Amino acid sequence: MKRVLPAMLAFCLLGATTGQALAESCFDLWMARNTIYDDNGYCFSTELAQEYFDNDDCWTKKPKFSKAERREIEAIKQEEDDRGCKVN
Repeated sequence: MKRVLPAMLAFCLLGATTGQALAESCFDLWMARNTIYDDNGYCFSTELAQEYFDNDDCWTKKPKFSKAERREIEAIKQEEDDRGCKVN
């Protein structure tokens, strides 16, 4: 069964500045970022990602993202970098 964060978290990160993101933890950021990948059919290879995103409906290792999704992913990655996140 998939476990996903509310979509609102990911959208809120777009307008957040460092220290103002609504995610409570690095894991929350990881989940928000990877939920976008999962929504676009990404086939995960790490054990942790496969535990949360079961790959039953995946179809690619190279998903195609919309411009908004790319911006969202970059904003989340920046927040992960700023916090020194290392989930997996």
